[in-house]
Amino acid sequence: MPRANYRSSDVSLMARMMRAEAEGEGKLGMLYVGNVIVNRLVANCLDFKGLRSINSVIFQVQGGNFSFEAVQKGNVFYQRARTSEKRLAKQNLDYWRQHPGKYALWYFNPHAPCPPTWYDQPQSGQFKNHCYYEPKAGTCDSVYQG
Repeated sequence: MPRANYRSSDVSLMARMMRAEAEGEGKLGMLYVGNVIVNRLVANCLDFKGLRSINSVIFQVQGGNFSFEAVQKGNVFYQRARTSEKRLAKQNLDYWRQHPGKYALWYFNPHAPCPPTWYDQPQSGQFKNHCYYEPKAGTCDSVYQG
């Protein structure tokens, strides 16, 4: 059983976001970004309550801005999804989870060393230029399921 219900259009949308956010970090970096996308969909807690589709995760607006910078700034995001990234997105949606993105709900590239917390959430690790952050213990147990 997949981690989240999805359609082929969801796979393409997620693949475009993974590429736009982490193409320079290779397949593994894109998979970690995919972990965050799927985690936000299944978590239903904190800033991610009520998200019911990949589309709602990708185009979520928080504080007047899109949650994913690539939606408003990235030309790569608006290019057609490639087969290789679609395969990675499908892996994430079906089963793939790995540290440091395994339970992460946030990531960012600080262009400096990763801070130990980000918006009061603990760092789960780093991969290349991206720092990953999990929810504080007891604040989002659903992200640790499935």
